[in-house]
Formats: sequence, C-alpha cells, structure tokens
Amino acid sequence: MNKYLNIVSLNVPYPPNYGGVIDIYYKIKALKAVGVKIILHCFLYNRPEAKELEELCEEVYYYKRRTGWLPNFSFLPYNVIGRKNLTLFDNLKKNTYPILFEGLYSCYFLSSQKLKGRMKIFRECNIEHDYFYALAQAEHSAWKRLYYLVEGIRFRYFEKTVKHADYILSVSQSDTDYLKRTYPNVPTLFIPCFHANDRIQIRRNKTDFILYHGNLSVAENIQAALFLIKHVFSRLPYRCIIAGMNPSQLLTKTAGLYPNVSVEANPSEERMNELIRSAQIHTLITFQSTGLKLKLLNSLFNGKHIIANHQMLTGSGLENLCSIAETPDEIIHQCHILMNKNIDSDLEKVREAKLFPLYSNIRQAERIRDII
Repeated sequence: MNKYLNIVSLNVPYPPNYGGVIDIYYKIKALKAVGVKIILHCFLYNRPEAKELEELCEEVYYYKRRTGWLPNFSFLPYNVIGRKNLTLFDNLKKNTYPILFEGLYSCYFLSSQKLKGRMKIFRECNIEHDYFYALAQAEHSAWKRLYYLVEGIRFRYFEKTVKHADYILSVSQSDTDYLKRTYPNVPTLFIPCFHANDRIQIRRNKTDFILYHGNLSVAENIQAALFLIKHVFSRLPYRCIIAGMNPSQLLTKTAGLYPNVSVEANPSEERMNELIRSAQIHTLITFQSTGLKLKLLNSLFNGKHIIANHQMLTGSGLENLCSIAETPDEIIHQCHILMNKNIDSDLEKVREAKLFPLYSNIRQAERIRDII
C-alpha cells in the first residue's frame, strides 16, 4: 500500500545549496526512494519555481510569501505570519494524508482546529528563539539587532504551537533533550539532517591550504569567518581560503589585508565540492550551538582533517571524529600539527562506523515512513 505525505516547505528546496533546503531536498529524495509519495507545498522567497522537484513529487504547489513592513506588526513571528496563506490551507484539506511542517516558519496552520484528526509532524531545524538571540549578538547593525531580538521573543511564545503536533522530528541530540523536556506529551524522534552524501570519500593526498566554508551573508558565519581571519589565519604561514555564498563587503575587505587569505565568492557546486575534498584542514568554528551544522557532516563525509569547537559539535555525538580547539592559540597549534600529518588509512573506517546508520538518509527516511 502506497504512503502519501504532504510536506510544507519554508522555501523552494531546489537547488539544495544552503542549510534548511538541503535537509528538505534530500529528505524528499530519500522518502521517494523508500516508497513515500510526496505532495510538496513550498513558499516562493528569493528562489524560482523548480521543475526538478516535479520528478520527485506527485504534486508541487507554490505560494507567495508576504514580505515588507506590514507582517512585522503582529504578535506572531515575521517569518511565520508572512507564510500564512489560505490557498495552502485549502490544498492541505484536499486530502487526508499526514502533514510534515518543515521548521517553525511553516507552522501557521499546525494548531488549526480544522486540521484536527490529521497526523501532523513538526520537523525542528533550530530552537528558533535561541537562534535569533544569537544572531542579535553577532549583528553590528542596531536595527537588525533589534529585529532579531523581537523575532526571538515572538518565536519563544509561538513555539508552544508544537504541542499540537503528533510527532516532533528533532535535528540534534541536544535539541531532542530540550523538546522532550518542554513538550513531554509529544513523541520526539532524533532524525539528523538529510544531506548529499551516501558514502565516505576521503582523499589521501596531502595539500597546502586550510578551508572555512558557509553562507557568507549570514551573521553567524560572518562572525566566525572574521574571527578566523583576524585571530587565526593572519598568524599562519599557510594558504587559507574562505568560500561561500554572498560574502559581505566587510569580510572581503578584512581578508584582503592578509596575503595568505582569499575569499571565493559564490563557487559553483562542483568547485565547492572540490574545495571540501581537497582542503588539508577544515576549520569548523561557530559561536551558536543551535541545530546541527550541515557543514560538519559534509566535511566528515568528504574532507580530511577537521578542527571544530564545542559549539559546532553540540548534540552531534561526533566529537571523537574532530580535533577540538576553542581559542585562537589552540586552533593555530592544531593547524601546525595537521598541516604536516598524512591521512590515516583507518580514518575512513572510523568515520563510517560512527556516521552509519545514524546519518544514513535511507535509514532515517524509513523511520519517517514507519510513523505515517
């Protein structure tokens, strides 16, 4: 018997080139592989409709997201009220299949009495109020900092809508603990991020550069990259590359002060994959412990040596696969060691034993299939 599932996505999940949509796209792909038929509902926001999704889904619906100042005048989060769409609601009522709400952004209708009796699943991707509070701390603009603080407060109250879900699918072990403690009446399953990898691919050759990668327009990543440039890369004799989407002017200008540091803006998927596989060292530093960082998974599946701080590893259970360093001096010390260290022939086996089956897309898709 076929199983069907409505998925409400906060954005168009193609191309899968940043955190939230990567998880959604590869989840859809894995669910299709295990026999689940998907009816996809997604909001248009800075991304066009994608015909590629029609190959994976039975039906694909698109809805306009409201932006501008007006949605800010609400007790609900700006990112939620802008995704209130009555056509979406009407389309959800056209069938009786379970509904998977991707992130709190998409949860406006989760508590609706008119959906009572339907199986509703909430996919957590961040503890949103913590995420927005952390963005506020990382932001230099006073107006943006105020927006992030207000949005964090609104999400703190809106999160209570989660109690109307039948299941919560959490993204990290630490988030699982929080959600189980906060919403004890809703079963919570730890389902890690879905990703592009199905096997470990580590190159054994030694190379001469260190990599930091991420969405370089996001305050969290800008903060981490600036920290690395000023306090780590500037003190190293090695080539250091910062790669990612839409780097800020401040980031590019700061990197330009040091001859060994370069920024690669908006690399193609092929180029980014090549950088990830070629780098001798990945520096995975963050000052936010929310969610699970997909760059960590990509680096573990494809990269060589990895230096990470505790906040990057929070809730992952992957601490023993990385060299842990917190301070600039500790990071620099690890860089000197790992730049001259060959790749251990057993590294692939160690990572495979730790990453499978927990971080297997197919295994996690089967778990979702089994509850719907």
